[in-house]
Amino acid sequence: MGFFERLKWRCMWSWAGLRDAWLQEPSFRSWVWANVVSGGLAIWLLDGAELALILALGVLVLAAELLNTGLERVVDLVSLEQSELARQAKDAGSAGVAVAGVAVGVAWVVVLLG
Repeated sequence: MGFFERLKWRCMWSWAGLRDAWLQEPSFRSWVWANVVSGGLAIWLLDGAELALILALGVLVLAAELLNTGLERVVDLVSLEQSELARQAKDAGSAGVAVAGVAVGVAWVVVLLG
C-alpha cells in the first residue's frame, strides 16, 4: 500500500473518530462549543502569536478529550465491572482534559491582562 493510500485510510479513520465522538460524547460537543466561543472571541480581539496560542490550545483540549474518550472506551471494553483501577484511569483521563482546559484559561488571563 502506497503513501497516499495509507494517508486516505488514516484520514477516513480520523474522520470516523471525530464523527463518533461528536455523536456519542456530550463532553466532546461541549468542548467544541467552548472552542467556537473562545476562538470567535480570539479572532475578534487578538492577532498574531496571541491568536495562534489561544486557537492552538483550544485544539489541544479537543485532542485531550478525544484521547480521554478512547481511554474510557478501552476501559469499558476490558470490563464493565466496578474497579478502582478503572475509575482511576478514567479520572486521570478526565483530569488531563481539565488541565488542558485550565491552560486555555491561563492563556486568556495572561493575554488579556498583558
